[in-house]
Order: sequence, then C-alpha cells, then structure tokens
Amino acid sequence: MELQQLRYFLAVADTGNFTRASERSNVSQPSLSQQILNLEREVGHKLFHRLGRKAVLTEAGATFLERARRIVFEVENAAKELSDHPSLERRITVGAVQTVMPYLLLPLIARCRELLPNLTIGAREDFRSDLVRAVTEGEVDLAVVPLPVKDHRVAIEPLLTEPLLLAVGKDHPFATRDEININDLADETFVSLGDSSTLAEQIQDFFGVHHFAPKIGYRCAQVATLKLFVSNGLGITILPQLARLPDDRDTLIYLRIAESAPTRELAVIRHLQRYQSRGAEQFLTLLREHVKPRESGNGGTKP
Repeated sequence: MELQQLRYFLAVADTGNFTRASERSNVSQPSLSQQILNLEREVGHKLFHRLGRKAVLTEAGATFLERARRIVFEVENAAKELSDHPSLERRITVGAVQTVMPYLLLPLIARCRELLPNLTIGAREDFRSDLVRAVTEGEVDLAVVPLPVKDHRVAIEPLLTEPLLLAVGKDHPFATRDEININDLADETFVSLGDSSTLAEQIQDFFGVHHFAPKIGYRCAQVATLKLFVSNGLGITILPQLARLPDDRDTLIYLRIAESAPTRELAVIRHLQRYQSRGAEQFLTLLREHVKPRESGNGGTKP
C-alpha cells in the first residue's frame, strides 16, 4: 500500500468524483482510477460505488476513510517536525482572501525577508471557503480570512476588526461630505466584487438588515479594477479600510456610513491538530505585531 494511493482515495472521498479528485491531485483520471483499483485489490474490498459521475463510499470505504485520514495526517505531521530543525531552511505557506493579501500580508512577507532570512514563505490568494479547505488539508499553514468560519477542524484567532467604508470618486457629489446615510444611496449605482467574495456577502447582509437593495451596475474580480470603475465616475462601492491606500488620495474619497456603520472581523485560522512549525509561529508573531497599529489608529476617513 502506497501513501499516494491513500491521498488519491481521500481526494475521491472528499470530492465524490474521480474527475475532480484527479484535478485536485494533479494527476490524470485514468492513472488515479487505476491506483484506486490497486488499493481496492490490496485491501480486498470495493471502496467506492461508481454511480455515473458520482463516487460514493461503500460501507468498507467509510470504515477505511478515517484510518486513511489518520495515516496521511500522521505522516505529514512527522515530515513537518523532521524538517523543522533550527539549522535548516524553513518553509511555510500563508493564505488570505483577495481583500487582505495585497494590503496586509504582502508587506509583511516582504518584511520577513529581512527579519527571518531562513524562512521561505509561499502565498495563496483565494476565497474563504477554499482557504478553509486548504488549511484543513495541510496545503496552507495559516490563513487570514473574514469571520465567520464554521469548521471544527480549525483554530480561530481573531486578528482585526475594521470599518467598511463608502468609496466615491473625487468628482462625485458625495465627495464633499463627511458621512452618508443609507437613504442617500437609493439612486446610486454600485460597483461590487463577485458573489463568491466574502466582502460582497457581508455588504449584502448589512444592507439586508437595513432593508436596502443596492443597485449593482458592475462586478469585478479584483479590488484594483473596482477602484478604477469608481474613480472614473461609473459608480460607488464599499471597501474595507485595509484596502485604502495612500495613492487613492488622488482619485477616491472614503466616507463612513452613518447608521450602524458596517465592520468586518478578520481572523487567523490554523489546523487544530496539525504540527505548527517554528516558521509558522514566527510569522504569526510578526503578524500580530503588524496589525496592532491598525487596531488603534483607524482615525478619520478623508484624506
């Protein structure tokens, strides 16, 4: 029995589909299917019912599943511990959602090159649900994501609570004001991130509580594109304070929403049981220090 066979088995069990499992495992589907057949022959039981495109665990497969998870988990933990010797180069992978990575983690990763020269940091920018999965599967050591996170396998450490601000172009009629009421937004066109974004979800929830339905005129995949739409007078948007950059002074004005000003809470998530390397702990210590000035120095909104 090979460790890679167990990884393929877990991928099929998690995705319920041989094609998706092969994509996740970066292997061709015929090769993955053959390895599963080899595994079934070795354990002497059929592990999956092949139901068209679906792969459903048999009773034997369900029994085998937790053992396989434990074996892979222990082997990966042991490998991490062995590679974490103080004299060796350390490697970690950190993750963050699109509205956090360029504004919070990227500057810290650059700083770590000077402060922790023996630490090699990989980065993954993704959606919250994908990052939670990556943490639970050991692909990412830690990730910064918006709350809530509901997965019993991860440890959650609140990191930062920040306001969500209304952003308008410098020539917009709102640009001369200090704050905005929700009722003022009724006739405005909004520029939004896509529905998969947790920020878009949080904004919809906030407006829903106030029985307000924003008119979405444009959807973007990146904050930088969204800012361009707003700065060109095509609409207004709501952004987290982290996304407010010094360069925005020339093109954007940020305002607070008067009633029940929306906020979002960011947290660091890590696997509850996986071995946390010395490098991950060092990075997390610097991250905590990095956000302290942001917690106490939100200040005003206008440039």
